Amino acid sequence: MTIATYINPESLHSNPAFSQVVRVPAGADLIYIGGQNGVDATGQIVGPDLASQVRQTLANLRACLTAAGAEPADVVKWNLLIKEGESLQEGFAAFGAAWERTPHPPAITFAFVSGLAVEGALIEIEAVAAVSP
Repeated sequence: MTIATYINPESLHSNPAFSQVVRVPAGADLIYIGGQNGVDATGQIVGPDLASQVRQTLANLRACLTAAGAEPADVVKWNLLIKEGESLQEGFAAFGAAWERTPHPPAITFAFVSGLAVEGALIEIEAVAAVSP
């Protein structure tokens, strides 16, 4: 059960894919997950295409959440970096197919970048989750 409050001010547009504001109460445990790429357990990129890398990146994020005692619904903020030239629509389609929607979507920041630290990586995603202490 999420402990955050999701807010979409009436003066801003509403989008079912993200929330404009997420408020986390004092005393919540915050879990910061560093940028994950589409690499397997050996550190190798899983495929040359964005969809394969998104699926693996989300599997890695799910493993991180589980290790920290959190669930996908506990994510309150996504930061997504995608390599320039890749399709935003393809990336979001793969994301939507691999990650279940929650009643209150997290806040999201998205940016195109010229490159990522992992050679061959097309996407990097970091997350913040909030759970009851």
